[in-house]
Amino acid sequence: MSSTSELIYHYFPQFSPEQRQQIDQLQSLYEEWNAQINVISRKDIDSLYERHVLHSLSIYRFLQFKEGSQILDIGTGGGFPGIPLAIANPEVHFVLSDSIGKKIKVVQGVADALGLKNITAIHERSEKIKGHFDFVVSRAVADLSELVKWSNGKIKKKQINALPNGLICLKGGDLKEELAPYKKRVQTFDLKDYFKEEFFETKKLVYLPMV
Repeated sequence: MSSTSELIYHYFPQFSPEQRQQIDQLQSLYEEWNAQINVISRKDIDSLYERHVLHSLSIYRFLQFKEGSQILDIGTGGGFPGIPLAIANPEVHFVLSDSIGKKIKVVQGVADALGLKNITAIHERSEKIKGHFDFVVSRAVADLSELVKWSNGKIKKKQINALPNGLICLKGGDLKEELAPYKKRVQTFDLKDYFKEEFFETKKLVYLPMV
């Protein structure tokens, strides 16, 4: 199946007409923004729905956040995984952060165009972000030890979701060394078990409870 919005509905047929309308707009919005500020590589923009939207939604496949949850997306870049997750979870609030201002400009522009009221976009270094969250999410931003350091003190103690609060990140390749310090707590999931596309063959979701 080619990388169009139909790929998303193949895996997530439950999305409402409003959610589908928002997802359908992503390609043209990112093409428009990418022409001004390069946030997605040229080869990836043609595979936006597979490599960015579906990849981000693997977190939704793993855990559907309860209404009222607060989620922090560290190093969101152009808005991944945060924007697809905000579309999928309209009753959940997402803070999308990046240390590069022009990337946050894209995030805000896309969120405004889609009418997403459950997103706050902030231009800030990860370690300086204030607030408490049920989960911190990220996609290939940094080593797990860095993500843990940035998340410390930001995770709520009270749990409302099906899993303990913590860190959910999307990674690829050999993670043995990176995950070794956390081996008693960390859990990894192969995305090839979620999605059949070749792109997901080496991709993983890493979950680390932090409470």
